[in-house]
Amino acid sequence: MLAAAILAAGESRRMGQPKALVPYRGATFVHHLLEITRHPRVGMQMVVLGAGAEEIRAKLGLPAERFVVNAEWRRGQLSSIQAALRSLPGEGVEGLIVAPVDHPLVSGHLIAGLIEAFEESGRAIVVPAFGGRRGHPVIFGARLFGELLRASDEVGARQVVRAHPEEVCEVPTEEEGVLLNLNDPESLRRSLGNT
Repeated sequence: MLAAAILAAGESRRMGQPKALVPYRGATFVHHLLEITRHPRVGMQMVVLGAGAEEIRAKLGLPAERFVVNAEWRRGQLSSIQAALRSLPGEGVEGLIVAPVDHPLVSGHLIAGLIEAFEESGRAIVVPAFGGRRGHPVIFGARLFGELLRASDEVGARQVVRAHPEEVCEVPTEEEGVLLNLNDPESLRRSLGNT
């Protein structure tokens, strides 16, 4: 089984509102990402919250077991990946799909392609690439969970990716959304105008 973690713990200062609650296609960024990570191989989905967790949790209206609260969210994105990893059951999880909430412009078709590549390649890191540039979401195999938990805040998950070039499977995609980081009103306006 795979698990999927929607990372939504940041303060969203530049956006001016929690990115988890930004409206998108009749729902929110979080609801969209939960929808597209629904897949027969995904047995567990979670939303990692930090800043404003109680308010966001109440507004999203999801079951309590869907949430993981990262008390150390100020440390950055890696701390949310680590919080997600610590919440996993002791065994049975083969990989973690890491989906940052500020990269919502991706599809279920893309997720399915990443999962297929993860299963067929046998590699521990699966990443989409648009125009030769790597983006999000990323799948990390279970054999790298320990390294992710030990990685330094300064370099983050990239440290683990760089340490294992032979483990990386790049999946080419035509979805530019894998690169689009929507973290302020202007990037949001520009990108949503094109969808």
